[in-house]
Amino acid sequence: MAVAPDFAEFYSATYPRLLTQLYAFVGDRAEAQDLVQEAFTRAFAQWTAVSRFDDPVGWVRRVAWNLAISRWRRAKRLLHVRRDLIADDVPGPDGLSLDLVRALRQLTPPLRQAVVLHYLADLSVQEIAAFVGAPDGTVKARLHRARSTLSHLLSVDEERVSHD
Repeated sequence: MAVAPDFAEFYSATYPRLLTQLYAFVGDRAEAQDLVQEAFTRAFAQWTAVSRFDDPVGWVRRVAWNLAISRWRRAKRLLHVRRDLIADDVPGPDGLSLDLVRALRQLTPPLRQAVVLHYLADLSVQEIAAFVGAPDGTVKARLHRARSTLSHLLSVDEERVSHD
């Protein structure tokens, strides 16, 4: 049996990457920090077991993603119930300051998840398919649609900037 790595070493080595992945997914750094911290807190509470898993980082990632999706669902329900609290004249994002995070926000959650897991978590199509519980072909299609959409969104932004 392999010796379990020290939790502090595990945390230091994996936190920045997981934070980057969740930030790209949720689009809010503070929320991403909360999600990743909560996932690591849960890992720490069960460290004896988690440290023996084949992929402890994958376990922490799964917990953080599940937390993000749960928060998104709660927020969606709240917005549906409390639409009267949202002003109709809220301006959209400034097109001139479009960056990758804002472009990612425009993707549907499944497309955004596929892009983040593939390009930021370096997971293969097969690993993403296992993670999200979808066929490989679905993941490939999501990545294709996401790349196409991002290409369009980012090229539109470049055209705006060059004309101003």
